Amino acid sequence: MSRSAVAGRAGIAAIVILAVVPPAAAQEIAIVGGTVRPVSGPPLDGATVLVRDGRIVAIGTDVEAPESARVIDATGKVVTPGLFDPWSSIGLVEVDLVGSTRDERLADEEDPVTAAFDPVYGLNPGSTLIPWARTGGVTTVATGPRGGLIAGQAAVIDLVGGTAEEMLAEPRAAMIAALGEDAVASAGGARGGAALRLREVMEDARFWASRRAAFDAGDSRELSESRLDLAALQPVLSGRIPLLVQVHRASDILAVLALAREYGFRPVIVGGAEAWMVAGELAAANTPVILKPLTSLPSAFERLGARFDNAALLAEAGVPVAFSTFENHRAPAIAQEAGNAVRFGLDLEAALRAVTLGPAEIYGVADRYGSLEPGKVANLVVWPGDPFETTTLPEAVLVRGRLVPMRSRQTDLLERYRTLDEGRPPAYRHR
Repeated sequence: MSRSAVAGRAGIAAIVILAVVPPAAAQEIAIVGGTVRPVSGPPLDGATVLVRDGRIVAIGTDVEAPESARVIDATGKVVTPGLFDPWSSIGLVEVDLVGSTRDERLADEEDPVTAAFDPVYGLNPGSTLIPWARTGGVTTVATGPRGGLIAGQAAVIDLVGGTAEEMLAEPRAAMIAALGEDAVASAGGARGGAALRLREVMEDARFWASRRAAFDAGDSRELSESRLDLAALQPVLSGRIPLLVQVHRASDILAVLALAREYGFRPVIVGGAEAWMVAGELAAANTPVILKPLTSLPSAFERLGARFDNAALLAEAGVPVAFSTFENHRAPAIAQEAGNAVRFGLDLEAALRAVTLGPAEIYGVADRYGSLEPGKVANLVVWPGDPFETTTLPEAVLVRGRLVPMRSRQTDLLERYRTLDEGRPPAYRHR
């Protein structure tokens, strides 16, 4: 049975804490007796995690639950940070094949550079993909645009809240770009053309920053992009936010590293099917790779070197790695992806880091997210067993210290159709 099907069957029966305090209310919660895997330190057996007002206030084997706290018995279970999907468009996409439900694309062949595009203004807190992702233990995602050479800005959001503003954890946390096959169409069909265009944009952004007054007065050379796009690129050039670049081929990855050295930006490789081939160069540049562990087939010429142990080889070389399903509708399967990385040689703790603290470090929010430590945002998951086992599904999920229902559109539909035949005559029931 697939993980999605198991998630559906488990959703309605997911422990008593479904009937909880309304999302807007503050809660004091004590998760007691579990094996706590904080990521930032060694596991703690029989420990208590105390949560108050959306933050973790204490963790340890000597922490006692106050009488005022709601107690979750995690004896024999595992407690981890909430999972963090670093490559998503959740909240911006509802149905892939219905264009009116997709707010993640602005760049196209006519205008491949839309660096100022901030899709958060189109974020939908009511998206059915949000509760669906939470059923897999996903509490935080980096959501952003796709397409073109420079697609725009990504934001970090928590999967709770009634408005876009309430969901935001870090706006404009990264810039999204591409320099492989995805970008070729934006530059006349050649990789060299895409790289040339990206260099031109970076040069113009530098020029604009140093001659802003002259530009505003109309006393400068013509620039390739708009003032808004050039302004949006300044945090990239200053190194304040990373530039996430979609590439797979080893030579494309090296081209990104060369551009990063030339212009001083902080690159993050996204996809990286052949990243293992240049693991030494990536490690020397301390450049993270966001990858899908189950990528192993040469589905395109730029992925001929894809292999299952990509993550293990990168980690062995000292490259920071993070995992994503790369599919909005499969976000709950991110733990399964991590489990497969372990299957092919990655250390268990490194795999957990790749879906928690690793993404938080990439987006500059590790002071608040990604590990279980006092003072951090209380995004936690209680698992009945190994989180990376396909049949292990979350029993409790906290987002900003709030217990969220383990229900989604998928689980509701499952229950609706489970009993569909009950009112029919026996001859007309599905067999």
